[in-house]
Parts: sequence; structure tokens; C-alpha cells
Amino acid sequence: MSEQISDPSQSEAAGANAASVATQRQRASQLAQALRLELQKAVVGQVTVIEDVLTALLAGGHVLVEGVPGLGKTLLVRALARCFGGEFSRIQFTPDLMPSDVTGHAVYDMQSEQFKLRKGPVFTNLLLADEINRAPAKTQAALLEVMQERQVTLEGRALPVPQPFLVLATQNPIEQEGTYPLPEAELDRFMLKLRMDYPAADEELNLVRQVTRSARADMLEVAPLRTLLQARDVMALQKIASELPVDDQVLDYAVRLARATRSWPGLAMGAGPRASIALVRGGRARALLRGGDFVLPDDVKGCALAVLRHRVRLSPELDIEGLSVDQVLQQLLDQVPAPRL
Repeated sequence: MSEQISDPSQSEAAGANAASVATQRQRASQLAQALRLELQKAVVGQVTVIEDVLTALLAGGHVLVEGVPGLGKTLLVRALARCFGGEFSRIQFTPDLMPSDVTGHAVYDMQSEQFKLRKGPVFTNLLLADEINRAPAKTQAALLEVMQERQVTLEGRALPVPQPFLVLATQNPIEQEGTYPLPEAELDRFMLKLRMDYPAADEELNLVRQVTRSARADMLEVAPLRTLLQARDVMALQKIASELPVDDQVLDYAVRLARATRSWPGLAMGAGPRASIALVRGGRARALLRGGDFVLPDDVKGCALAVLRHRVRLSPELDIEGLSVDQVLQQLLDQVPAPRL
């Protein structure tokens, strides 16, 4: 038998391609880390939340941010919009907001005697849905199609929204009067649900010091932040993140975590397949953020709480006992074995 001789030029080309991919990943990681540092200039004491928002940005997923008033939910989105050179729109959700105020509507033009489409604020790259639970269900449902399919149907026409497209919604979990809980179908559209907590004592001291130094003594300014990303840059980062290798064992781990919620004691409702997909997407984004060349089980585990907490429901017994969803999910994460790579 004659030995097969490989072409040296092919080997050199493969090596050059591998080096090029590694260089792209390194640059992408550096850009993501620079964006994180820039956001931390405006949003003080919310390092974990910033990390999760960047995870969603790199993974191309939507984010629901929950927290009591005054913690910087809207400030975080405004800071991200300042660092992003694409289009930004904001919708203040209120009980009288109509679906057409979100998606757009047809307007009759007297001169041409024809109906013309007027696009709504969803036709943007970065959409802030502020206090989303203050609008009734029919208005909340206006986001269902665009969040999943990146398009809006107006007058029988499917109109694509600009890419990339990211919805960041905020809600207040304390005040219930005049609010409408999001339906399960819409909650499932959000890749991550983040919870903003009170800052630590030293972080709050630094926050107060910065705010009282600014010209507007009631909030931090986002004007000094640099624009680091354009729309094409975000799409390039998302493509690099989506191509990071995922071992079959890590893939299996993500699926096992999601499936475990469906039979876990204390959970009346488990997560669906979207959770498994979101765990892998989030793992890839976190791997890129830390500058890794492949996804580790810890990358998946690190975003699991944010991926799962809005997709499961506590049983009435545990709810009465005062346990939280995060506490039950943490027990699940501790007991589902992770692969050793």
C-alpha cells in the first residue's frame, strides 16, 4: 500500500486559518471586556447584572431586568445604548398604551388617498421596554412576534426589524397595583431574567459620591461614555460567539439541567426546550467574555439561574414556606453532576 502524502500548502492554510480564528476571538473578547468596563463607569455596584446583559448581547437574546425602584435598571440600558452606535428606542409602558403604539399602524394620506404604514418604535436595534408589566396583556402581546421572529406583521405584510435586535425590559416586582403579570409565552421569549439587588455598602458610598458630583445631582450621566460598538460590530461578535466549540458532554449537561426542572421536587412547572438552547447560547457568550476557546460546564452553570428562574414555577407548598425560585434552582445546580473535561 502506498502511503498518503498530505499537501504542505493545505496544512499551512489550515494553520493560518486557525490562527486567524484565534486572533478574531481574542479581539472580540477584548472588545467585550472594554464594553464591560465602560458600563461600570455609569452603573455602580451591579457587576453581575452587567455581565449577564453582555452575555445576552453576545448571544442575541432578550433580557428582563427586575428590581425595586432606584437601582439603575433604566440607567443600565441607557448606558448600553450610549456605548452602542445603532438605533435606540424607548417605550414607557402604561395602562392606556395600545399595541399599535408599539408596532406601528396604517395612516390614511389625504393627498395620495392611500394608506401608508407608520412604523412603531420596535423598528430599532436596541429597545427599552420600561415597566413592561404596567401595560395590559394585549399590548404586551404586541412584542411576541418581533421578539421571536424579528419581524412585525402590519396590514398583512411581514416587515423585518433592523439587525441586531435586542429587547431589554424592566419591571418592578414590589408594586402590584395597576400592573399586569407577563404571560408564560412572553416570559419564555426572554433569554435571561436578571434581578437587581441593593449595592454593597462600599459600592453605595461610591455611587452617592459620583451622583452628587454630577451636574444633575439625582442621577449618573451617560454622556461621557464612549461609543465602542456599531451594529455590524455586534453582529460580528454574535457570529464569533455562536461558532465557539461546545463539547457533546457540555451540550448534554445543558439539556440535563433543563430537563431536571420538569421533575424536580418543589417545582410545579419546569422549563421547556428554549431553556436548553438558551443555556448553550449563554455558555458560548460567557466563554467569549472570559476569552476562552471553547465552552466549559462552568460557563453554562454561570448563566443557569438567569436562564431558568422565569421558566419554572414553585409548588404551592414551598411558596407557603417562603422559599424562593432561586433557592430551589441552586439546589438543583448543586446536585445535577457537571461533566469533567
